[in-house]
Amino acid sequence: MHSPLSPGVTRIATSRRDNAFLVDGDDGFTLIDVGWSKAPEVLLNTIAALGHKPSDIRRVILTHAHPDHVQGAAELRRATGAHILIHHADRAWLEAGRVPAQGRSGTVGRLIDHLPALHWAPTTADGTVSDGEVVEGSNGLRVIHTPGHSPGHIVLLHEPSRTVLMGDAAFNRGKLAIGPAALAADPGLRPGSLARIPPNLNAVGFAHGAPLTGSDVHTFQEFMRQFPTES
Repeated sequence: MHSPLSPGVTRIATSRRDNAFLVDGDDGFTLIDVGWSKAPEVLLNTIAALGHKPSDIRRVILTHAHPDHVQGAAELRRATGAHILIHHADRAWLEAGRVPAQGRSGTVGRLIDHLPALHWAPTTADGTVSDGEVVEGSNGLRVIHTPGHSPGHIVLLHEPSRTVLMGDAAFNRGKLAIGPAALAADPGLRPGSLARIPPNLNAVGFAHGAPLTGSDVHTFQEFMRQFPTES
């Protein structure tokens, strides 16, 4: 299932619980996150339904290296030739094929990372992104480094439409929340990271949960008031 989120940004449901986002770029498309191992098939079928070919995906920006965001990355790159980009602080995780023991703050999180189903094919990044960078060719995707859920977690602001793509910085599964502390690398960093997200937004996309658009963005703005924006 796919649907427009804002001008130039399309939400793609890669499973019942997970979303990726396709952004119109200067030279093709930028894909935000991939998903589980079965997600590439969904993504490629969506690209075809939109009247495009796989090679029109020019780059993939991963918000962080957790399995539900990166497990399909190697396969998608084989199918499209897209370059894979990630923040340098999560690059080693991507290339190791799993979250390391120090990657979760709680015992439950560390235990689940031992499960083979939560590993992925070690994937070499083609490059990294940095805080404040506008990714070349992406038509205005600005990187906001939001560590906490993982060391290199990023949020992406689509400046032309004032749409923010949250990754796992926040969830909207029934209600807005920042997720279990046990699954975060350093949960204490999350409030300060959220404070870096600008308030003047027209749409909000979540990796997990329904997006917010129009007057519903007010709900997100109310939620964000507990994390005062940086001056």
